[in-house]
This record gives sequence, structure tokens and C-alpha cells, in this order.
Amino acid sequence: MKKANEKIRERIEANRFLYWEVAEKVGIAQSNLSVWLRTEMREDRKQRVEKAIDELLAERKEG
Repeated sequence: MKKANEKIRERIEANRFLYWEVAEKVGIAQSNLSVWLRTEMREDRKQRVEKAIDELLAERKEG
């Protein structure tokens, strides 16, 4: 069975980010990110999480 938000989960894990790092970048608690990931996210939330992952990747390249 396919998990909700599988592509986002895969992106987080493939880039070896911790869920709390992504949540912090989004500006929410890790527990809230976990709740968001349980069911298919609204488009605005999905965009916020994708943007956070992109920003973390950019920071990693700079560092």
C-alpha cells in the first residue's frame, strides 16, 4: 500500500534530512509535520515542504 505523500518522504530520506530539520525550515513543530504527512497534503502545505527541502539542499551546497 502506498503511503501518503510518498514523494516528499522519499525526498527527505534520500537527501538524509531529519524530519525535524524540514519542519524547522517550514516553521512548524516536527509533530505537525508528522500529522501533515499522514494524509495527502493540501497543495499549499506541499509547496511549503518542497520549498523547505530545496532550501536545505541549497544550504548544504553552500556549506
